[in-house]
Amino acid sequence: MPRSKTGTVRHARHKKVLRRARGYWGRRSRNFKTANQTLLNAADYRYRDRRDRKNDFRRLWVARISAAARREGLTYSTFVHGLRSSGVEINRKMLADLAVREPAAFRALVEQARSA
Repeated sequence: MPRSKTGTVRHARHKKVLRRARGYWGRRSRNFKTANQTLLNAADYRYRDRRDRKNDFRRLWVARISAAARREGLTYSTFVHGLRSSGVEINRKMLADLAVREPAAFRALVEQARSA
C-alpha cells in the first residue's frame, strides 16, 4: 500500500488560514503558526465583544440621558425614578434617541417625571 502524504491537505489548510489572516501586521499575516494563533485569539475577542457591545450601548444611552436630564435640572436617577413612578415604560435606547433628536418630547417626559 502506498504511503499517504499530507502535502496537499496541509497546503490547503495553511492557505485557508493565511487568506483569513491577510491584512495583519508583520509575521501574523505570513507565518502559519503565528497567523493561526492570532485567528484563534480573534475568534475569542469576536465572541466576547458581541456580548460587550450591548453593555457599551447601554452605557452610551445612560450618558446621553443623564446629560439631557441635567440640562433640564434633574439627575439621571431621579429622572428614571420619576418615569417609573408615573408609569412611563420607555427603554433607555428610546429615551436617548428622544434626548438627541426630539428635545421637546424629552422635556415633556422630564416634566412628567418631575410631577411624579
